Amino acid sequence: MNQRSLEDLLREVGNPVPMLRNSQMGAYVYPVVPSEFSNWRDEQRAWRETAVLYDQSHHMVEQTVEGRDALKLFSYLATNSFANFPVDRAKHFCPCSYDGYAIGDGILFHLEQDKLLYVGRAPAANWIQFHAETGGFDVRTEKDDRSPSNPKGKAVVRRHYRYQIQGPNAPQVIERLHGGPVPEIKFFNMGTINIAGRKVRALRHGMAGAPGLEVWGPYAEREEIRAAIVEAGRDFGLREVGARAYSTNTLESGWIPSPLPAVYSGEKMKAYRQWLPAAGYEGAGAMSGSFVSDRIEDYYVTPYELGYGIFVKFDHDYIGRQALEKLAGKPHRRKVTLAWNADDVLRVFRSLLEKGDPYKYIDVPQPNYSSATYDKLLKDGRTVGVSMFSGYSYNERSYLSLAVADPDIEIGEEVRLVWGEEGGGTRKPTVERHRQTEIRAIVSPVPYSEVARTSYAQGWRSTGKGA
Repeated sequence: MNQRSLEDLLREVGNPVPMLRNSQMGAYVYPVVPSEFSNWRDEQRAWRETAVLYDQSHHMVEQTVEGRDALKLFSYLATNSFANFPVDRAKHFCPCSYDGYAIGDGILFHLEQDKLLYVGRAPAANWIQFHAETGGFDVRTEKDDRSPSNPKGKAVVRRHYRYQIQGPNAPQVIERLHGGPVPEIKFFNMGTINIAGRKVRALRHGMAGAPGLEVWGPYAEREEIRAAIVEAGRDFGLREVGARAYSTNTLESGWIPSPLPAVYSGEKMKAYRQWLPAAGYEGAGAMSGSFVSDRIEDYYVTPYELGYGIFVKFDHDYIGRQALEKLAGKPHRRKVTLAWNADDVLRVFRSLLEKGDPYKYIDVPQPNYSSATYDKLLKDGRTVGVSMFSGYSYNERSYLSLAVADPDIEIGEEVRLVWGEEGGGTRKPTVERHRQTEIRAIVSPVPYSEVARTSYAQGWRSTGKGA
């Protein structure tokens, strides 16, 4: 019997917006990793002040593509250039729909000749797998899906462990691990270091405002490698970061992690919807927030809006190129950070201690109550953008969110974020009955962290780029 497809599901429900807004999926969980190793406040402080170990082994999909057309396939899907992408290099990967809207993003590793690996969330991995299987490319592909949110007592096994060592003391930790000076690895290049007597592949990367290394290897070696990193970091203030703090590091460094994949409309996307399972990420995913439109397209975002305009190139043919060329010279909404007004945040918390329906609960440090968030931004009563990911930064002592705002909204202006869902809330299990309110917020740079703005290599996270 044929599997029920996303296209089948959409024919049944009609408009995908109510389906997504009332999804029964529950909270988006960062699986397996403990919620806290010490406490999330000190874990946040450590990536700014000392060093941290992020365990990224479980929450991302790995999609391997191997064969003589591997580069050809990714070039056909990628908005960025493949003119110079040798082995031992990595790059950001943000594929688009035929209409130029983002499907997802992640990191693409060029591991060997004719062998590449995508690491990131499910939507982009699914898009890769679809074209690998149906596009006539001479490739083989293999998916290692993210770990289950609820393993139900079963053993969790991945192909690789994946750790990041970050923070201002990361170089000292890495040198001690390696047993001496580490050969220079340029930003987003790969090399090897020694850990516990093993040669381990490493990517020069940065997530916490200070460059560090991402290392990976066979999953069976994960505990041995983790223990060696923890021991090497003991004298340098290294802390392991749990799932609660991990999800907030992007608020300081400026990556919007989960835009809605632009797959629910468009005749050219129909074959893909027929291939996607109804019960997959795209069919079961949840959407939340105060921004409500009957048009699913109003929730789509372009690479320009996500801050990836610096990577959009027109030196090769790829899906979405014609649409992006038409957008290239026009004004775009831009990515900003919003610093929430402290009195308004406290007013929301205070409502929990008062009679009647409270305002929507603001979880700390991150209110991750759906897989894609869209909260309406107002300026003088008109909608000027959407807030897409929020949370609390102990380092900045501020509640922050990442948003896309109209091009006429300037840094330093005050906007109002509509917090909570209309009509007392949708039917998502993560939503309690509540009232809406407005929270004042100051439009601020991306990244919000001054360290991140001034230390990253040129790109969407560096000063003035992609904002």
